[in-house]
Amino acid sequence: MAMASMPIAARRRPALYWLVSDNAALVRRSLLHIKHDPDQLVSVTVQPVLFVVMFRYFLGGAIRTGSSESYINFVMAGIFIETAAITATTTAVSVAADMTQGVIDRFRALPMATSAVLVGHVVADLARASAGIVVMVCLGLAVGFRSSAGVAGWAAAIGLTLLVTCSLSWVAALLGLLSKTVEAAQQFALVLIIPVLASSAFVPASTMPGWLQAVVASQPMSQAIDAVRALLLGMPTGSHLGLAVAWFAGILTAAFTSARYLFNRRAGT
Repeated sequence: MAMASMPIAARRRPALYWLVSDNAALVRRSLLHIKHDPDQLVSVTVQPVLFVVMFRYFLGGAIRTGSSESYINFVMAGIFIETAAITATTTAVSVAADMTQGVIDRFRALPMATSAVLVGHVVADLARASAGIVVMVCLGLAVGFRSSAGVAGWAAAIGLTLLVTCSLSWVAALLGLLSKTVEAAQQFALVLIIPVLASSAFVPASTMPGWLQAVVASQPMSQAIDAVRALLLGMPTGSHLGLAVAWFAGILTAAFTSARYLFNRRAGT
């Protein structure tokens, strides 16, 4: 809609109104993609189910955590964060598709904040992650997971998981912008999963070689996993919660700023 053809009352609305409106419209667009393409939910529902079953029944009996907690109680926090990383990879693919298939050119012809495209994809990731958390918790309870957390503990664990998802989704958006093709974005996005594998997600850091323990124990993913694990089991979080929030708030800020700058350059806005 050209500015001249807008109603006078609409043109007098503040810029913040239009920014919020544009972001809301693009969030709705991304959520509708989930509705019309349910396959987007496969990675956050089927894969967590496979992880829970595999670690509960195939590997759990062979892994010792050095504590009185059952392995399923130990590993659930790792599956939470692993799913957050897997969920975020969708943003890289979606952003790369928009940048290479001419969608952005059509948005540029509209009086809108085209960078809202990125916000739409990230919020859709949060919706997918929320669905994945519900599936994981239900299945975990069915196979023996037991949490000692109260309402506050659960809220903090889920909130931290969504913060990790949001942070990694903005990193994924940046990877999507750097990719020349959708296929390249799919490959680049795999780097989001590697730090989870090299963390305390599935085995305690104390079981690793001495030279590796310090690296694994202090990296952001391990801090988030250890914090979520402590919250779900009703244990003291120590410094893990504060460090995890600091790490991922910093990652979110840096990735958001970089992605928005690169998007504006590539979109010519």
